[in-house]
Amino acid sequence: MIPMNSTTGPADFGRVDADGTVYVRTADGERVVGQIPDVEASEALAFYTRRFEALEVEVGLLETRIKGGALSPEEARHSINTVRTTVSSANAVGDLASLVDRLDALAPLLAEQTEVRKAERSKQLEATRETKEQMVTEAETLALGNDWRGGVNRFRALLDEWKALPRIDRATDDALWHRFSAARTTYTRRRKSQFAEQAAKRETAKATKEQIIAEARELATSTEWGATAGAFRELMTRWKAAGSAPREVDDALWAEFRGIQDGFFGARASVLSEQDAEFKTNLDAKLALLDEAEASLLPVTDLAAARAGYSAFLEKYNAYGRVPRDQMRTVDARLKALQTAIQNAEQDEWRRTDPQARARAEETVGMLTAEIEKLTDKAAKATARGDAAAAAKANDSIATYQTWLDQAKATLADFNR
Repeated sequence: MIPMNSTTGPADFGRVDADGTVYVRTADGERVVGQIPDVEASEALAFYTRRFEALEVEVGLLETRIKGGALSPEEARHSINTVRTTVSSANAVGDLASLVDRLDALAPLLAEQTEVRKAERSKQLEATRETKEQMVTEAETLALGNDWRGGVNRFRALLDEWKALPRIDRATDDALWHRFSAARTTYTRRRKSQFAEQAAKRETAKATKEQIIAEARELATSTEWGATAGAFRELMTRWKAAGSAPREVDDALWAEFRGIQDGFFGARASVLSEQDAEFKTNLDAKLALLDEAEASLLPVTDLAAARAGYSAFLEKYNAYGRVPRDQMRTVDARLKALQTAIQNAEQDEWRRTDPQARARAEETVGMLTAEIEKLTDKAAKATARGDAAAAAKANDSIATYQTWLDQAKATLADFNR
């Protein structure tokens, strides 16, 4: 069959009978494509040639779409088959065989595109597999954690992401989904168990706090300020250890308990304030006695007189009662300082008069003196024989022992005061 080009025309691929019947020439022979009576043969032939040209445009467009990748290989094959069927049976005049050849010439390109698609699909599936494995690993980690709020949100997000991903090979996809689902089930069960345990603890805490409130009411009217304050502190310790009650009642329970405490401590503060006013006189008297004792007894120079003076002071001091609470530490510290000064003086006196300590001090002085004498003789002999190094070493040792001797003599002198 001769293709249509600048040197061929419609008459090369078809003819018209006298009755207006139009034929197309094919490799299998002529085939009737239609009949247009009462018109010129050229006009009838041109009508069916235009149909061929339309088919040629359709084939060209299909070629462009396939080469541009606008169709998948499967879609392209389906379109080629459809157009081939149309061309093969077309009622048109032209080189129909060349159009079929052009369609068949697309086969290698489709094979290449199919391989590319397969490679891309394989790459996509591998990326999907890696992504799902990462999601499974994250899900299994979440399942063992205790992030009950963030974890459940993350599981929802992971599930949405999983649904958006394509399936991979069935065995692998099913195995990964089984792990993911198992992790989600484990997390959900642990979360429900945790919440159930927390709910039970909150109910226990509610009952405990209600019991504490009942005990607090019994204490609220007590005037045993010290013991009752201690009891309230114990109740507070128990309250903190009880944990949180259900959210809707915890604040109300705390407000009730705090109100009972405030009532007791407010009453105690009022009474103690009145007592502090009464104790002000005691404070003034004790401060005056402390001023006098500190001036007459410190520093301790005569231990016997200091003892007698402190005893007389203490008798007067104890004759006065309590002082205001905010001054108790101050007066107690000054009293303690007086007592410590007397005790330190007593200890110094005992150490000074201890005969065993004196004997040890005398023994130390004698030992160090004898050692210095030996070293002095050694240094003199070394000098006499011209051994300067030995003489210098002995003199260094003498200096060290002399320092120790001076300290020992000072200690011994304390026993001779």
